[in-house]
Amino acid sequence: QVQLVESGGGLVQAGGSLRLSCAASGSTFSINDMGWYREAPGKQRELVAVITSGGRIHYANSVKGRFTISRDNAKNTVYLQMNSLKPEDTAVYYCAADSRVRRYWGQGTQVTVSS
Repeated sequence: QVQLVESGGGLVQAGGSLRLSCAASGSTFSINDMGWYREAPGKQRELVAVITSGGRIHYANSVKGRFTISRDNAKNTVYLQMNSLKPEDTAVYYCAADSRVRRYWGQGTQVTVSS
């Protein structure tokens, strides 16, 4: 089993920045990819960014150039630096970790961007 603990969400004005952190514990040796998803009220959960154990990165088009995902494999921690935040970034952000066949989720952290 893998447990994910998130931190860093909050309220920020448009144009501001937040840094989310997610630390994995438990059977972390099985983790391949880690990433971030977000879910706005009434909307489907969507991929924000993902980073593999080897450092390959994919971003949603909506956040390219503004968000940066990074990973500290020694700490089993993934980060999401969010800059130039927009009201449409408002959502619950979920950390995710993938083994080959299993998806683990964090509890979610609220990010609210005021206009």
